[in-house]
Parts: sequence; structure tokens; C-alpha cells
Amino acid sequence: MSRYTERAENTARMLDANYQTSLLPQSAAVVQLGWRGLLSISELKPAYAARYGERIDPQDVMNFMVRDENNPSSIISCLCNARENARAVRGMLTTEVWETQNQTYLDVIRMLRNGDLERDPGQFLEWVKYRSHLSRGVTLGTMLQDEALHFLRLGTFLERADNTARLLDMKFHAVPGDFPGAAGEQDQAYDFYHWSAILRSVSGFEVYRKVYRDVIKLDRVAELLILRADMPRSLLACLNEVMSNLALVTSNAFSESQRRAGKLRTDLQYARIDEILATGLHAYLTQFLDRVNELGAHISREFLIPGTS
Repeated sequence: MSRYTERAENTARMLDANYQTSLLPQSAAVVQLGWRGLLSISELKPAYAARYGERIDPQDVMNFMVRDENNPSSIISCLCNARENARAVRGMLTTEVWETQNQTYLDVIRMLRNGDLERDPGQFLEWVKYRSHLSRGVTLGTMLQDEALHFLRLGTFLERADNTARLLDMKFHAVPGDFPGAAGEQDQAYDFYHWSAILRSVSGFEVYRKVYRDVIKLDRVAELLILRADMPRSLLACLNEVMSNLALVTSNAFSESQRRAGKLRTDLQYARIDEILATGLHAYLTQFLDRVNELGAHISREFLIPGTS
């Protein structure tokens, strides 16, 4: 339930970032590249091509990732699955948590039928993010702090780590010129608005200003979203939360899930952004995605599937 809710929010964040940057002055080819990259990093290119063909149309991509019920990663599919998972464990949830999940699904159906997405995509995507915030707040504010809550939190932060890495990887490749940015005045202006949109998409624009007190630079954006433990959506912050919640649900000192999570967290904790960039950000994030997804699968096998630990 929590992973689906977080995935809906993060899909909205990626779409919003792409929608905002697509409005910047740029060629049609660059715009196409951005939408194609969104499908690639979400691993949805084959599914999109099967439905819409090889041509990348921004409106088709938006519809595919928001309202297409045949796409299991679309916002509507995620909110539907979150609601069905909540229904399956209704007895373990408070009334407020269930009603929030249920009302979110009913409202998104109504909004899509009323054309809210077409009228103002930015406002619709903000609404999806707001409902995810509401779901987390209601969960933390009303549920008993037992194993059920700890597993909810585990799902949230595993999904968030995955999506932050995907967003950063996708938008890094969309910047024109070689790292750390193009030299031309026009390209520098593009970089600023591009990375401003990315930071706002992860609620990090004000955080960046507060931490660095400087113009937006790609290496610092990468550091903020990967290595800063005090940035709520960074990879390190997510792994810190995964470790904390794992410790609360296991009594096994030799837990393989804890070992894997601890190793991944330690690698982030002692990494340096200059070393990551020197070896290649894309390669680093691809490896991170593989490891965090393996960790999620291992947690499922160890704790949630009988007789497989």
C-alpha cells in the first residue's frame, strides 16, 4: 500500500519536472528527448510503444503515465492498487487511513473524468503529491507504532530511494553540453531553470538555497539528492530510514536484509560526490537502483513470504 502511494507521488513528481522543463525555450528534438528519457528511466518504453507506437507525443506520454489502467505504473493504477491493498488489511488500519486511501481513489477518478488533467496538468500533479503527503501524515498520526507501521515506512523509503535515483539520472542526461554544464550564456540560463525545476520537483529548491547559499550547480544538486542525510528525499536519508525500520521489525542479529541495507547505507555515508561524478553518475545510479531493488525483494522474501527466509 505505501509503495504504491509513494510511487504515485513520485510519478507525479517526475511528470511535473518534465512538464515544467518542457516549457523552457528549446528545440522540439530536446523536448522529445526529455519525454523519451522519462519513459526509459521508468522502464516503460516497450509498453508505451506497444500502445502508441514509436512516435513520442507528450500528451500520449502524460495520458499513459497518469490515466492508462493497462499501465501498472500509471498514477491511476498505483492509487487503485494502494486502495485494494488497504482493503485487504482493513482490520489493521485506522478508519482515517482507510478513508484517505479510498477517497483519494474516488477523487482521482472524478477529476480525470472532468478533464482536470487536460485543463491544468501542473495543478493535477500537485494534487496527487498533496494526497500522498496527507496519507503519510494520517498514517503517522493515527496508527499504532507496531510492525505494521514499520513495514509501511519501509515500503515508503524503498520506493522513494528508487524514484529519487531515477529522477536524478533522467534529468542529468537531459542537460545539454558536457558536465558540469555548457559554457554559453543561453545554456547557463537553461541549466539554471532546468535544475530549479528538478529541485522544486523534490521539494528541494529552498533546501538547496539554505544549504549552499550559491547559484545552482549540477554537482551540488547531485550531492544534495544523493549524500545529504538531512535532505528528506536523498538516497542516504532514505537508507537511514530503511535501516531504522528494519531494526524495529527483526530480532535476527544475522538478518541478511539488514546486512545488505547496512552495506548500501555505508557506501552512501562515506561516498564523496567528486568520486561519484568522476566514475560516472549514470553508472553509479544504475548500480544503486539494482541494489535497492534487490534489497526490497530480499525484505519481501525474509519477512513477508512464509517459509522462504
